[in-house]
Amino acid sequence: MKSRSTLLLFLCLFLAAAHAQIPSGYYNTATGKTGATLQVALYNIIKNHTAVTYTPGVWNAYYTTDLKANGKVWDMYSDVPGGTPPYEYTIGTSQCGTSYVEGDCYSREHAFPQSYFAGATPMVTDLHHLFPVDQYVNGTGHSNHPFGEVTTPTYTSLNGSKRGPCTSPGYTGTVFEPIDAYKGDFARSYFYMATRYQNLIASWQTNSTEGNVILNGTSFPAYETWFLNLLLSWDAADPVSQKEIDRNNAVYAIQANRNPFIDHPEYVAAVWAPNAGVLPEPTNYPTSFSSHNIQLQWADATGTVVPDGYLVRMSTTSFAAIQSPADGISYPITTTDHDVPFGVQYSWYKNLDTNTTYFFKVFGYTGTGSSIDYKTDGSVPQVQLTTGQ
Repeated sequence: MKSRSTLLLFLCLFLAAAHAQIPSGYYNTATGKTGATLQVALYNIIKNHTAVTYTPGVWNAYYTTDLKANGKVWDMYSDVPGGTPPYEYTIGTSQCGTSYVEGDCYSREHAFPQSYFAGATPMVTDLHHLFPVDQYVNGTGHSNHPFGEVTTPTYTSLNGSKRGPCTSPGYTGTVFEPIDAYKGDFARSYFYMATRYQNLIASWQTNSTEGNVILNGTSFPAYETWFLNLLLSWDAADPVSQKEIDRNNAVYAIQANRNPFIDHPEYVAAVWAPNAGVLPEPTNYPTSFSSHNIQLQWADATGTVVPDGYLVRMSTTSFAAIQSPADGISYPITTTDHDVPFGVQYSWYKNLDTNTTYFFKVFGYTGTGSSIDYKTDGSVPQVQLTTGQ
């Protein structure tokens, strides 16, 4: 039976996590910065976190950081999103450090292997890269191997995670590949590690053979090109989920620091790919584009690439008179052009003439400034509105 003090600890952790959120002004000093300058600014924001003990601190933290709604452990090496996991662990039971069969017990997995940083503190208990996972998959699958992509696996876990020769361009050694649904989670934990330990990571390259494969001996960009490209692709393909947001809040309640790349996904490209050029245009246009009085409304576009925002353009002449925007140009907000962030889903046009027909088109875009890329092909959503008296 757990002691009363332990139960009170769990309750306090739960309540703290439930109310955690990004503090007002938390990222103010990062505004307007890019590249290594932005990374240093973020380092100064998240450094000096409150470190927990490995035992029982990390085990206790999982009660709020990695608890599913059904009371089971959120194990990214066994979970099957939208399906039935091959097994699940009840939080607080079946904890272990060694195992000889999958589904036996769960352990504390350093997504960024502790051999890479020689098991030093505070990295060894940093919850932003320390996850509860099946111990057998941890030891047999990931171990100290780098993350990578595998075409011909030599080992496959029950949820489809794989170990085998790397097929990611730039490396051919043994790697471990988690399932697609969690690749972004792990990528963002690596971006966190390179940022939180920006002052230390350059010295880690020679700590282990496996670590040397991904680390390039610098504080920025910290990672070898092949591995950085992999992380960037995983981050883009698997965007931030509600699971990550909730976990980030829960870890913040315990450690008093956050993963900036979960709070601000755009920081990934701003730090590591600020000169990447024009981003891919949104996959689809927004739907349900219509007028309501003088308020235009729509449902956000969906697809593999979603917009960062929308340019709404108006004409009093015709749809044909509305010019398609040019990539690489940000248009100022005027009486006819409105810039609307993704998620807002409406735009007000005020002080219109009475008994006048107005024509509107909406264009989704990704990026900002010279990297902005508008979707202009196909059928552009359009609507016309006639004002009353």
